[in-house]
Amino acid sequence: MFMLGNFLLALAKLMDFVLGAYIWVVIARAVITWVNADPYNPIVRFLRQVTDPLLSKIRRVVPIMGGLDLSPMILILIIIFLQSFLVPTLQQFALTLQ
Repeated sequence: MFMLGNFLLALAKLMDFVLGAYIWVVIARAVITWVNADPYNPIVRFLRQVTDPLLSKIRRVVPIMGGLDLSPMILILIIIFLQSFLVPTLQQFALTLQ
């Protein structure tokens, strides 16, 4: 059982890192929309490809109000919730298995 506990602990740490990195990707995507970035730039295209699927789902629920797009902020709040709830829960479960 200790192997499963160690695996879940490592998975929790990896999930925390990936979610933290994705927050920075969403922030970079939001900053790119404020400036007139070249849409053919590979970095801009990567940021859009990585964030657009989730942002478009949020935009369907929360429309753009008065030219203000709140979807990146809502996505960041969702990620912070996942980091605060899911990662510690997985860590505690892993520690009970050790």
